[in-house]
Amino acid sequence: MDGFTALADPTRRGIVELLSQGEKDAGTIAGHFPISKPAISRHLAVLRDGRIVSVRRDAQRRIYSLRPEGLYDIDRWLSRYRGFWADRLDDLERVLKEEG
Repeated sequence: MDGFTALADPTRRGIVELLSQGEKDAGTIAGHFPISKPAISRHLAVLRDGRIVSVRRDAQRRIYSLRPEGLYDIDRWLSRYRGFWADRLDDLERVLKEEG
């Protein structure tokens, strides 16, 4: 599975946002969402398969953190389109200045 597929779901994007603040155990992650712990576990598995998060064991707990390299793949793909938006924003700025 690729990172885009892993991030297609809003709950998984929410998990990534939560983990951007630092690593968290599965229970803490589950506490932030109005869905069951098994559902969170499935979302975490998809994020692991997409190489977006990693997991390590700490006794009975599973600790999740972001994997920067998984996000780099997405960033590399998006970088092709940044110039497009920059050009469009420059055009908008020019038009606004001309009208103002």
